[in-house]
Amino acid sequence: MEILQPPNWPRPKGYSNGIAVKGTMVFVAGQVGWNEQEEFESDTLPGQARQALKNIVAIMNEAGAKPEHMTRMTWYLGDKDEYNASLGELGKVYQEVMGKVFPVMTGIQVAGFVEEGAKLEIEVTAVIPD
Repeated sequence: MEILQPPNWPRPKGYSNGIAVKGTMVFVAGQVGWNEQEEFESDTLPGQARQALKNIVAIMNEAGAKPEHMTRMTWYLGDKDEYNASLGELGKVYQEVMGKVFPVMTGIQVAGFVEEGAKLEIEVTAVIPD
């Protein structure tokens, strides 16, 4: 995996500007913060993020992928202000589940989610190197 970082750009915090890799691609559909019984155990953004990230790891494991294989992550957020206010705790939750892995990331505020009670949805692309 090669991190793409233009030499005169400041280093981003918590994500990468670009990544180049060859291998088997793994696509994980958007995961909300509910458990395997489709029940929300938390109504906080960090709590739901923790569960969504755990769901992503479980799905990637089915293909033999691990967090360090993630190349792209998209966060769909119900409330960007809540997200910004929770950044410290979200960072801790992220590193607890994913470790110090920083794929290309995008965060987007959306109007709502199909699943009632969801505060976010996260989708991932991973590449298992050849």
